This record gives sequence, structure tokens and C-alpha cells, in this order.
Amino acid sequence: MLPRNIDNPGASPPSWWEELGFGAPTIAAFARLCADALQRGVTDKIDPNDEKGWNLSVEAKTILWLSRARGTFEIRANKDGFDSAERFLAVAVELEVDRWRVLLDKQSPEQTVRFLDGFRELCARGLLLHHLQREFSLSARGFELSKELESEPSESLASFGLVIEL
Repeated sequence: MLPRNIDNPGASPPSWWEELGFGAPTIAAFARLCADALQRGVTDKIDPNDEKGWNLSVEAKTILWLSRARGTFEIRANKDGFDSAERFLAVAVELEVDRWRVLLDKQSPEQTVRFLDGFRELCARGLLLHHLQREFSLSARGFELSKELESEPSESLASFGLVIEL
């Protein structure tokens, strides 16, 4: 049986439609990757300064480097942005208490998406943990690796996006 309000223009949208407006499927996929890595246990030997043995993108390494002080992340979006690229989901890295770098630039949507993919890599490798809704942190191994990085992987990527103060 169809719901009675299917043609009612005043009816509220289904809850799944509202969830799409907050990026829930993508955030849930990141959370699932973190959970899978946590469950299977990660035994990878990772050297953050070994270019050949690490097999992480420069974006993933940059996220680790940026997060070395606090290790906390959010997946954010501005659903009221005028430009479509301003409405993309983006990785936000807490640099220090109440100071965040949002890895999004409407002039470079491809790089914004590359950072999301770098975040996915970190989830899949067990270097991040999901906490609540859009909140993530480095895992114990993630904290270790972030501190082992000798220098920022890419100066231009480390300054990508914008810094916001809360």
C-alpha cells in the first residue's frame, strides 16, 4: 500500500531524503570502513617516510600531518553554499582547540574530492576511528604515524582550503 501523503505537496519528505541532505550515506561508508578495519585488526607495517612502502596518497599523508596535534576530524558540508562545489562534503581537521582547516576550495573541486578519497584510505587502513555521526579521530596507530612524519608531504596541499576559528 502506498503512503497516503505521496502526492501531498505539504507532506514532509521521507527521512532518507533528509539524510541525503547531510551526506549520511558517505559518512556511513567511512564509518563502515573504520569499523571493518577495527574488527579485522590492522597488521600493516607502515613507514610514513618510505615513499614506496607506504602506499598512501599524498592527500592521505597530508591529512595525517595536519592532524598530528589533535587527531580529530569532522566531515562537513555547507548545504547553503551558492556554488555547487561549496556544498561538497569535505574533511575538516582540527589543528588546535577550536581551530580547523576545512579541506575544501570551490575553485578546486577535484582536490576537495581527492582529500575525501585520502580520508577513505585512512579509514580503510585502520588509521582512523569513527565516533559519533560526522566525528572521527586518529586511531592509536594513526597518532603514532602522524608523529613519525618528518615533514609535511606537500606544502601546497597543507595550506589547501580554509582555516576557521570557532
